[in-house]
Amino acid sequence: MTEFQKGLVWLRRDLRCTDNATLAQALATCGQVYVVFVFDATILSGLPRDDRRVAFIHESVTALAQSLESAGGALIVRHGDPVDVIPALAQSLGVQAVFAGRDYEPEAVTRDRRVSRLLDDAEIGFEHVKDQVIFEMNEVLTAQGEPYSVFTPYQRAWLKQVRPVDLAPHGRRTDMQRLAVPGSGGGSVAGDSQASTEIPSLAALGFDVPADRRMAIPAGEAGAQQLLDDFLPRMGQYRERRDYPAVRGPSYLSVHLRFGTVSIRTLAREAHAVMLRGGDAGAGAQTWLSELIWREFYFMILHHHPRVVGNAFKPAYDAIQWATGPAADDDFKAWCDGRTGYPLVDAAMRQINQTGYMHNRLRMVVASFLVKDLGIDWRRGEAYFALALNDFDLAANNGGWQWAASTGCDAQPYFRIFNPVTQSEKFDPQGRFIRKYVPELANLSDKAIHAPWRVDAPVLALAKVELGRDYPQPRVAHDVARKETLARYAVVKTPATSDGNADDEAAD
Repeated sequence: MTEFQKGLVWLRRDLRCTDNATLAQALATCGQVYVVFVFDATILSGLPRDDRRVAFIHESVTALAQSLESAGGALIVRHGDPVDVIPALAQSLGVQAVFAGRDYEPEAVTRDRRVSRLLDDAEIGFEHVKDQVIFEMNEVLTAQGEPYSVFTPYQRAWLKQVRPVDLAPHGRRTDMQRLAVPGSGGGSVAGDSQASTEIPSLAALGFDVPADRRMAIPAGEAGAQQLLDDFLPRMGQYRERRDYPAVRGPSYLSVHLRFGTVSIRTLAREAHAVMLRGGDAGAGAQTWLSELIWREFYFMILHHHPRVVGNAFKPAYDAIQWATGPAADDDFKAWCDGRTGYPLVDAAMRQINQTGYMHNRLRMVVASFLVKDLGIDWRRGEAYFALALNDFDLAANNGGWQWAASTGCDAQPYFRIFNPVTQSEKFDPQGRFIRKYVPELANLSDKAIHAPWRVDAPVLALAKVELGRDYPQPRVAHDVARKETLARYAVVKTPATSDGNADDEAAD
């Protein structure tokens, strides 16, 4: 027996029909279910016209609409402020409840509270559903009932707690018969049921995608499945291959996780099954599953400590005096543009600028360089990544930057500083990645390409490289910057702690 005659599913970070916990709960408890996606004007208004993420979302929403139509339903599409759109739409459709996947970001929590109050005024329920994580908020706690602040014990508890039911897909095909189409069955949408399912073009939303920045990532559920199918045979080698940017080691599924075109349960289930088989493949799967658990760890941190948005997790580190003024601004621009004089750092920054993607190892390298070589506030780098990354996620981005800056929970100790040349020699030994994104150095040898300022002038001339003209001199001397960083952090009297996850061979 159904609990509600009509329900409305508000999709946000769950742009799929398959294994969608929010959609499944609505279908299981409502006689009829409408589905809506809102292009949030309050978010879109602050983005550049060529933002790749909007193109990805638009393509994924288009595919989602087709899937719902094939299942007998439809996708209502709106462009506006959800605080205005959702309550008005819910009343227009005559639903008794709105369903949405729970979001953990502070601004999203505030938005949902405002929507909830308006729905409550209209005597309409607001049902939050756990979908984008396996365990959320207070579901994994210490023996004392406190949230974890160190990853390894959190991971142990997560793995000990997880059960097959936690990883099982949600929803039944038979329930899809309850999908409703606006304008039929008594539902109307602002007097125009036909226009309600039309998806506005990118141009109508205020965006475009220039030809030189076309969407390279396959979008929608089909795109996610394509990438997953490609990764599954490689999962067993993930542990050995993940650190090399010129090698196809990662899954490249992060943007799909971000926008929910694939279920976290699907990914964790695949990894967990291979991990349990043991052997080399099991070790690779365990390493990849560990990355998925890190994601949940940072969601948990954000939920319990929303102050990390804009502040150090360890408050003492907010006292650090970061480099400021015109020189620091010039250094920051050089970092953003990939013109620091350190080839691996520059290649990584050009990769993110050109594609919206950056290899995970390189995210740590460039973050360490900005904070501990250039002495620039981690928050500036965090904000740049927020605009540039296709897979930007507030919790993970904040956690990663605070890890690199040694200001966060379970961060690397401040005295461990990535050496950009050592990183380059170890993880891009033939310079393949550097040559792709810093082609002006392509003629240098495998040995010389990592630190061209150390190369004799005649060798540079043969490679057609003149430092200061074709490629910049280093912005800083790493050894000197390291000493300055140690002095900068030394004024903060707090013990450095780490659970041993940091790569000891990767830093000075």
